[in-house]
Amino acid sequence: MSNKDELSQGAKQRFVETAARAKNPLESVNYQSYKSPSGEEFKLICRTKTDADTKLLKWAFKLAEINVGPYYKQLKMGWQPKIKSAELNKNWARYLVAQNDKKENVAYAMFRFDMDHGDCVLYCYEMQVAAEYRRKGLGKFIMSTLEDCARLWHLEKVMLTVLNNNEPSISFFNQLGYVKDEISPDVLEQADYQILSKSMLS
Repeated sequence: MSNKDELSQGAKQRFVETAARAKNPLESVNYQSYKSPSGEEFKLICRTKTDADTKLLKWAFKLAEINVGPYYKQLKMGWQPKIKSAELNKNWARYLVAQNDKKENVAYAMFRFDMDHGDCVLYCYEMQVAAEYRRKGLGKFIMSTLEDCARLWHLEKVMLTVLNNNEPSISFFNQLGYVKDEISPDVLEQADYQILSKSMLS
């Protein structure tokens, strides 16, 4: 979509609302299952907070605790399980979950469609892959699917937040074309995180 800067806030809001009405975004994008270089096949399921079972939510929290808990513990804020659990249980939360051929959950992204500083965006709040399933292209596959969703509904960019000390994640997202967003905290703010984004307009 061209001339995005000329769109009114109302038009952008309507893009977000249209996307949010889709209960299962995977039904609208050209989604295919994913086969890793080693031949393992993975499928994605999409759940809203209202139709995600307790088992899925507990697994998502545990995986986040394992993967990013150590990075939080290095910071002054520390790992705050109640806050993270509350974040993962937001009513607006959507989960894109990768399952192996045994239908076991192995990776996920938590996201929403939203307005952010005047832009219509898909915001990815979590993207976690179980240790034994890393380096199989799953993270890239999940992010690519989110980007397809953003483009389908004419959203301007995909955004995410990453801790400054989580260098592997920063490197991963940089390789996928994500760069520090203009609203990311500057050095003087001394924040423990940065905001990355990738334009969907090109």
